[in-house]
Amino acid sequence: MITIINGGTQGLGESVARNLVGDGGSTGLVLVGRSAERGKVLAKELTGLGTPSVFVAADIGEPDAPGAVVETCVERFGTVHGVVNVAALTTRATLFDDTPEHVDRHFAVNVKGPYFLIQAAARVMIETGTAGSIVNVGSTSGHGGQPRLTAYSMSKGALAVMTKNLAYGLMRHNIRVNQVNPGWMETESEHHTQMTQDGAPENWLDLAAPTRPLGRLVQPWEVANAIAFCLSPESGLLTGNVIDIDQTVQGAGEPPLPGSEETPLL
Repeated sequence: MITIINGGTQGLGESVARNLVGDGGSTGLVLVGRSAERGKVLAKELTGLGTPSVFVAADIGEPDAPGAVVETCVERFGTVHGVVNVAALTTRATLFDDTPEHVDRHFAVNVKGPYFLIQAAARVMIETGTAGSIVNVGSTSGHGGQPRLTAYSMSKGALAVMTKNLAYGLMRHNIRVNQVNPGWMETESEHHTQMTQDGAPENWLDLAAPTRPLGRLVQPWEVANAIAFCLSPESGLLTGNVIDIDQTVQGAGEPPLPGSEETPLL
């Protein structure tokens, strides 16, 4: 299985890549990201583990990036069987300090980039008669989200609608499309965000974990397991599904209280 991982050089994307290499089901990987240093090192390591891997430096939010990524994949491996859209922008802004540029950037990276990457990949799958599987990574914030994540939440809500729409449109070509929605996940990028954007203390994770129902944050490996399952033939006819991986049940329990001065609504 030849798989493109958009955002595949760190965090969840790296976990997905390692999962696909570890289960022996992958015959080639294309890792897409902006960090050439990390990407090249990871691609070399995974190749050494037996799965030929290449790194493509790209900002998926740029108009020409999706087509160039798929072109590189076809040049190297001849076709594409799977796409995983992990890369996402998560910068914060309240309603009153948000800007058109900030919202546009969220939709460019989180929605348009994945959409046109799927477009380019699906064309190859159909032309070569290849059965395909696509997994988008959304967020439980796409159900509503948090006040300072409105642009992000809107983009992830749009991604969920896109997933279902494309799943319906592509099923007759034997191409499946699903989405996995992680909740609050422990990653290197989340630590950076907590430090630089949320003003959290260095030990934020120690403070956050006890507030979760199961006493910890979501781990990348467990989300990667779900993504790998959705990608593989093991998931059978599964398509058009949006799967939450979190410690909550949407619509169940007492409604949350509105924000306070410490956690403003807007």
